[in-house]
Formats: sequence, structure tokens, C-alpha cells
Amino acid sequence: MSTKRENVFLVLIGLIAGLSISIGSGVFAERETKAAAGLPVEELRTFSDVFGRIKNDYVEDVEDSEMLNNAIRGMLSGLDPHSSYLDQEQFKELQVGTSGEFGGLGIEVGMEDGFVKVIAPIDDTPAERAGIEAGDLIIRLDDTPVKGLTLNDAVKIMRGKPGTVLRLTVVREGVDQPLKIDIKRAVIKVKSVKSRMLEDGFGYVRISQFQSKTAENMVDAIEALHKESDGTLKGMVLDLRNNPGGVLNGAVAVSDAFLKKGLIVYTEGRVSDSKLRFNATPDDILNSAPMVVLVNQGSASASEIVSGALQDHHRAIVVGTPTFGKGSVQTILPLSNGAAVKLTTARYYTPSGRSIQAEGIKPDIELDQVRVSAVERSIDPVKEADLSGHLSNGNGKKSKKSAEDEDEAEESLAEKDYELYEALNLLKGLAIQREQML
Repeated sequence: MSTKRENVFLVLIGLIAGLSISIGSGVFAERETKAAAGLPVEELRTFSDVFGRIKNDYVEDVEDSEMLNNAIRGMLSGLDPHSSYLDQEQFKELQVGTSGEFGGLGIEVGMEDGFVKVIAPIDDTPAERAGIEAGDLIIRLDDTPVKGLTLNDAVKIMRGKPGTVLRLTVVREGVDQPLKIDIKRAVIKVKSVKSRMLEDGFGYVRISQFQSKTAENMVDAIEALHKESDGTLKGMVLDLRNNPGGVLNGAVAVSDAFLKKGLIVYTEGRVSDSKLRFNATPDDILNSAPMVVLVNQGSASASEIVSGALQDHHRAIVVGTPTFGKGSVQTILPLSNGAAVKLTTARYYTPSGRSIQAEGIKPDIELDQVRVSAVERSIDPVKEADLSGHLSNGNGKKSKKSAEDEDEAEESLAEKDYELYEALNLLKGLAIQREQML
């Protein structure tokens, strides 16, 4: 028994020391050589002891490869909620999931206290339409308890054949009882940029996720808004609510579109290749027109990079609720066996040096998510224009109907999206102030 454990112990040391050869990378070889020089011998002896006990005493026979893979998973999952080991199948699924089209529910998730936490539902997906909200804790997938599952295992269950139904049991803050929500799986096609005019001269751009072409699509959308407003936008709302993040370069390029100079974001880690700095280039696509950025607790990672950069440079006013606070960088490191390691390698910092991690971006103006409804009037108030024979004002005739239509439009926006309604009002005020200063 002891001889076998000692053999396992020696094999483990050989495996760890030999990683520098199998990976085939000069950078990794240097790191692994340093790690091997200071191996925790006693801890490895304990590991080999446990390994040997499982091999001999566990109720069923367990393959060595399965035990070692589980050990690697535990080693990584114990670091933070975002580091993990991806076997060959999981690595392939990750590559499918980042291609922009996949079968599933349409939610960005993480782990919290052993449960799956919704970072944000993706726009125009089954999860959003079913009413899943940022911050929901998923405790059961159909009849399978989430407790004890890895994040990858949970994601694998949530994905499936389009058209099939999955029942999620979720715990939501402010709701006494768990909610049971049925969601029909679908092919998720992520359209990252949407845009429209809110009112004459005031544009709206929604980014639901940062992809490689998000900045390019956003620029095209803003140019179309410019044309629609006869070449001049008085201001724009950039909506990053429930945007879980995405590609770093996409976030940098979006920020750069509105900044003429200065630092956008930088990263700090233990190794030299994790220390990066991104700076803005000249030109502002809005020609310095006022901006309001909408965020909430579902705004994470790349969304926080954009809102933090625009806030630090005083280029935009950030409105909403504090963001998620995911300020860490994960790097996918392929392994020689076809698997990969997703490892947290750095932290994000805003231009002023604020760490986003576990802090998030605090809005300049905090605005709780509320719903409003129009007040029903039994009798409409009488105005001068309602009086028989009233004089015209001489400024050109404006029909009573068009004025009522405008009121109804404002009421409709306030009822449908109160945060956006307030953002538009703030934007109008900023535009008036800018015109007075010019």
C-alpha cells in the first residue's frame, strides 16, 4: 500500500515537473520550471495518500484519468467563480457558444454560493421573453438540483435541441417563494446593436453584447441616425443595461468612438503579457454631443469598461443602478490533450485607476428600476386653445391633435421604460446647456 502511494507521489511530481515539456511554450516552460522548483512536498504527499485510498477503498473502481481530471477541476474552481477546466467536449462547446449563434435559453450566467446566478438575459431570446431577470438565482433545472453541479455541467443541461422546454426554478430578491419558469429552447442569434430615434435630434443605441464587429455595427447605426436627423445629433443615449460583456477589443473600440484621447482601460496581472493598456485615437463620432449611458446590475465586464471610461473622461453621464462588478480577465489556455484551462489572469482598471472587480461602476445619477402608470383623468383640464373663438398665436398653427399625440408618446415611453424616459429628459437638458454655451 505504502509503496503504491509513494509511486503515485513520484508520478505526480514527474507530471508537474514535466508540464513545461508537454505544453511546448517558452512562456509556460518558464512558469512551470519556477513552480516545480518550490513544490509543496507535504501537500503533494497528502494528495497521493488520498489518491491511493480512493483507488483501494472507494466502493467502486475509479479510472485514474477521471480522478486527476476532477482534481484539476477542483483546483481551478476553488480559485474564483470564473476559472475552470474545460475537457475536450466542453472546450468545443465554448467555441460554439462564442460564435454568435447557438442553441439554448439566452442567458449569461455565473456561479454564486453553489447556484447558477443570472448575470443578464440576452435581448430577444427565450429567457428574456419568459421574464428571467438579472440577479436571479437558478436552484433547479427541471428536476435536477443545481447545488453540486459545476457551471459547465449546468450550462450543458440548459443547452439542448431547439423547441424543447426546460423548467427553471429561480429565487428572486423581493419574492417570497421560488418561481417556476418554463422556457422553450431556441437557436440564439445575438444581434449586438440596435438603434432608433427617440425624438427629433436625439438618438438611442442599444448594445446587448460585445462581439468582434460590435463597434463597426455601432458606427454604422450612428451614421444612419445622423442622416435621419439631417446630419446633426443633439445627443444620444447608449443603453448597456443587462449587457453581460463579451470581447474586450469590442469594448475598447466602442469607447474609442466617443473619446478623442486618453487611456480607455488597462489590465494588471502577475505576468508581463497580462499587463495591457488601451488608448483612444482622435475623433469623436458624435462631435462632442451630450451622451447618457444607461447601466444596471446586469451590466458586466466589457459594459463596465465602456461606462467607466466614458465616466472617468467626463464624456457621458452614467445613469441607473450600480453595475455587476466583474473586473477580471479570463484567458483560454489550450492544453496539449485538446482540453483547455479558463484562467483568471488579470484585473481591469478604469482610466482613473479604479478596479472594477467586485465594485462595479457607480452611476453619476442613481435611478431605481420602477414602473409608472398614467393618471386617469375624469375630465381633461380646459386650456385657452379649447375656448370658442380663441385668438391664434401668430407663430404658425399647431393642431391640438399633434400636441396630444406628443403627450401620449411621452407617457408611453415613461410607462414602457422609465429609465430611458428619464435619460432622454436629462439628455435634453444637456443639449440645451450645450447650445447656450456655444
